[in-house]
This record gives sequence, structure tokens and C-alpha cells, in this order.
Amino acid sequence: MRPAVTAALLSAAALFAAAFHGAAADAQRAGASPAPARIVSLVPAATEMLFAVGAGPQVVGVSSFDTYPPEVRTRTRVGALVDPDLERILSLRPDLVVVFSSQQELKQQLTRAGIRMVEYGHGGLSSVTATLESLGRTTGHAGEAVSLARSIERRLAAVRAHVAGKPRPRTLLVFGREPLALRNVYASGGTGFLHDMLVTAGADNVLADIRRENVQATSELILARAPDAIVELKYGTPVSDAQLAQERAVWKALPAVPAVRSGRVILLVGDEFVVPGPRVADATERLARALHPELF
Repeated sequence: MRPAVTAALLSAAALFAAAFHGAAADAQRAGASPAPARIVSLVPAATEMLFAVGAGPQVVGVSSFDTYPPEVRTRTRVGALVDPDLERILSLRPDLVVVFSSQQELKQQLTRAGIRMVEYGHGGLSSVTATLESLGRTTGHAGEAVSLARSIERRLAAVRAHVAGKPRPRTLLVFGREPLALRNVYASGGTGFLHDMLVTAGADNVLADIRRENVQATSELILARAPDAIVELKYGTPVSDAQLAQERAVWKALPAVPAVRSGRVILLVGDEFVVPGPRVADATERLARALHPELF
């Protein structure tokens, strides 16, 4: 990044922010809280929420990894969690930036520029609707956000009711590993939205006692936990049926695992499984159908 250009942008951003905050103060004195007109989101889940509640026209910049909804393709890309492009963010003159809570350096830079921020952190399913409502209030779409949050909660409750009282397979939920190999396998531990989705869908997480969002699951650990079902999530790039068949066959290297022995290795494709946004109800419903096909 060129220091002179960045310094100039910081100065311009500070002036823009000062003008915005002056207008905000006037609006607050008049009894109103102004909604941001130019939003940059570095968080794919938050970006989906913004578009879902009607704030899409206010979004001018998104992260490198945003793919949904399709409208994000028309927005400027500004980097992501580990590589935010401050120069590009400032050039968009945002009056609100949604950042990951762990982006300490970026938060300091935006604070110096006088730009308002919303900090985002992953949590469980309940935090999805809470964040949705918070973003709705912040962006001037409170009513739409509350309506959408209640709809998501109703759909999740319907899934819970549908699988209630049915046998709950002991399940390993895998969200990452090396292609065509059982190396660097990462699975959901006992906290976070993936764990909550699995439980809501009518399964017991075999790693629930490990209170982390992700666990590096060795072959020894998988053998010891002996899951009745293995659900593996595929996302990010298109996957053909032939590739899915090849990846499913990789698990045959562990024939002693009940899920492998019974052929209950399930591969599900879709970014909605790993982006804790408005599509969590869709993802949970798909997960329930895969684990309990006899009920649907």
C-alpha cells in the first residue's frame, strides 16, 4: 500500500466521517437515527444478512469471498479476514464497515479515520437471528429484520418438532479435509452454529464434549468415537457427481467405523452450510432430510 495515498485517503475519510457525524448529530437532535448510506462488509454472513433485510442498495463493498446473493458480484471487492484492503475500503467513503472482531489492526485504522464499525463474531444459531436483528436496526431495516428472524426461528422449530422422538444417529460433521485423502480432517466440536444445526437436525455430535467450534479429527479419534453417520460438507467450488463419488470412497479406508461399514457417509454441497446467515434454516432442513430421509 502506498503511504502517501493511504494518508490522503485517511484524511478524506476523516472529513467525510466528520460530515456524516455532523448530519447524524442533527438527526439525533431531531429525534431520528440516520441509517448508513454506504456500507462495506468484510463478513460474508453479514453481507447476506444486509441484502436479506433490504439494505443491499446501501452496500458498496464486499469481501473477496462473498458469493451470495448474486447481486454481490456488482460490488467492489475489498479483501477479507486476513487481507483487508484499507486503501480500497477508504476509497469507497463508507459510513459503516462490518468487520470481524479479530481484525484489530483494521479496527484501529478505521477508528483513526472516524468511520463507524459493527464488529462480527461467530456464535451459535441464536446469534444468527440476534445479529440479523442488530444489523436491521443499525441500517434502518428493523421491521424487515425482525420478520426474517422470526421466520428463521419458526422454520428451525419446525425441524426440531419433525425429528423429535426419533432415533438420533451419532454423527461426525466434517467441514474440511485434504482432497482424496483422510488427512487434515476438521470437524465440528461441541460449540458453534454447525454443532447447533446438527443437533437441531436430529443427530448427536460425537465430538460434543470437545467445547470448540472445530476439531482436527485424526483417524484414531474417528475410530474411537465410532460415528453411526458421517456428514461431510463441500462448498466454495462446484463439485461434480463423479468427484463426490470419489470423495465418498475415500472413507472406505476406515472400514471399522460404523458409518463407513453401513454406507452412511453423506456428502452435502452448498455454501449455505458454512455461512451462518439467513440461509441457516435452508441448511438445517437439508441436513435433517439427509439424516432422516424416512421422515421427509
